[in-house]
Formats: sequence, structure tokens, C-alpha cells
Amino acid sequence: MTQPVPYLHFPGCCTEAMRFYEQALGGKLVTLLTYGASPAAEHCAADSHHLIMHARLELPGGYSLMAGDSPSHVPHEGIRGVMLTLSYDSEARAQQVFEALAVGGTITMPLQPAFWAKIWGMCTDRFGIDWAVNGVLLPI
Repeated sequence: MTQPVPYLHFPGCCTEAMRFYEQALGGKLVTLLTYGASPAAEHCAADSHHLIMHARLELPGGYSLMAGDSPSHVPHEGIRGVMLTLSYDSEARAQQVFEALAVGGTITMPLQPAFWAKIWGMCTDRFGIDWAVNGVLLPI
């Protein structure tokens, strides 16, 4: 089965968000394509040409996070009903990533022990994305 890949939409701040995730998650931003530089540029609204059509962040372990800005004619309504979950093999790495994601955002559940992980916490980052971070999953 194919691994689902999150595809986030932003209201014009995709570049900033993906550079933030590149640092916070230890990934490498490999694609940052604007609507204006895309092969479909002539079909895109001129006032969207500066926005990101497609971004891809390569993450450790062979995973990806993808994103783009909503084009000017599509209202951005935020991301609802979804939380991205990260699990790490060490408590230290989980704490490091959790703290990085929470900068400028809101911690909704501080890191603490849970029955499924040695530590676990939730935050909403400064771009409005909800995250759950696990450190050392336990057998349940």
C-alpha cells in the first residue's frame, strides 16, 4: 500500500511555512514551484503567479510533506479535522521537534507520558497546523 502524503494548503505563506518545517523537522526542501513558473502558468490567474503551486519537503526516513498556496480565486478556509502525527525513536528528538514546531504557535497538550508512548504532546504551529508528537512508542 502507498503511504499517504499530507498536502497542506496555505493562504500565501507556503514558502515561509515550508522553510519553517525544513528547519523544525530536519528535512530538505526540494521543490518550490510558483504558479507563474509552472508549465500551466498561462492558465493561472496573473495575481497568483507569485504564489506556490507545489512544494515538497523530503523528510528523514524517505517520507515527504507537500504543500501549496491556495490560488487567488479559491478562498482559503484553513485546515480542519486533521492532525499530523510524528513518532520518534528517542524522547530527546521528540522534544526537540515538538519545541521547534511550537515556536510562535500554541501548545495544546504539553509533552507528558502516555500509555502508547514514553512522551507525547500536541501543538498548533504558527501556520495553524495541528501536530501530535510521540517519543518512543510503546506496545499497546
